[in-house]
Amino acid sequence: MQYIKLGSTGLDVSPIAIGAMTYGEPDRGHPVWSLGEGDARPLIKHALDAGINFFDTANMYSNGSSEEILGRALRDLANRDEVVIATKLRHPMRSGPNGRGLSRKAIMTEVDHSLERLGTDYIDLYQVHRNDHSTPLEETLEALSDLVKGGKVRYLGASSMFAWEFAKALHLQKQHGWARFVSMQDHYNLLAREEEREMIPLCLDEGVGTIIWSPLARGRLARGWDDAKATTRSETDGAYADMLYSPDQEASNHAIIDAVGQVAADHGVSRAAVALAWLHRQPVVTAPLVGAGSIMQIDDAIASLDVDLTDDELCALTAPYTPRYDWQGVSDEATMEAIRARVPGMALR
Repeated sequence: MQYIKLGSTGLDVSPIAIGAMTYGEPDRGHPVWSLGEGDARPLIKHALDAGINFFDTANMYSNGSSEEILGRALRDLANRDEVVIATKLRHPMRSGPNGRGLSRKAIMTEVDHSLERLGTDYIDLYQVHRNDHSTPLEETLEALSDLVKGGKVRYLGASSMFAWEFAKALHLQKQHGWARFVSMQDHYNLLAREEEREMIPLCLDEGVGTIIWSPLARGRLARGWDDAKATTRSETDGAYADMLYSPDQEASNHAIIDAVGQVAADHGVSRAAVALAWLHRQPVVTAPLVGAGSIMQIDDAIASLDVDLTDDELCALTAPYTPRYDWQGVSDEATMEAIRARVPGMALR
């Protein structure tokens, strides 16, 4: 495994990150598709044996169970000083006041809970899962910086938001001398490239590394068009997944998925390996998050590192893309409700 730096930091991470939303006791989160500890641990071990040292989770995943499973596995199977543990906060963890959000109180409470569940003294990368528009941004940023100064956190990261919001946060951090966001966890893949308009150029300019969630478009890029939606995850995500991948752009999506299949056949690799290889060619991308539910999925991700796409192949993969609805950054409740009204049953994460 050849390690790379996370953005402009000195932190060495594998160019593949394991997304641990897949791991969590089914009775505490996603009973249809999450894997309990007995099934998750061999996958985490396989990733470690392959040289993957970057693992991402969140406090909300399976109501804390993901952090617990990941923490125990890394404690037993890895050298803590060699692995990079990332987690997130913002979403509700309990009912009542202060059980959610990015206030100083919530941040100081949730970091301790995450540290306990992970069984570690520090978190390598602590990320805001979404913005919290009910809390002054300055309050959030100063509290996060205090975690770095206090040693509970090594680096700070953010996740999907509007580019202007991220730019404002970076400006405030520089102005006040607060610890800076070094990463942006973003939604980006061959079927979702809207972030190329503003967020990705901003990250390139600021030296911020991106960590990509849903790099295979909920599995759509890992299989042929006729089977593109036939996964347990996409079926249970329902309208949420449909909105992410714009059913009104069916012709464009079809052409892209066909192109992935052709390039995969030419290289003798899986479709997933090609879709991930395209991400590796993007200079802003540090690592795609692979929510591996099988050994094969981890091996496909590793194989992607050796796929050398030609300029013609890159063009074939990207030329069919057409602009689609841009929902990135939505986190205020009024906008969420408006979107849910359009797409019943949707649950923005």
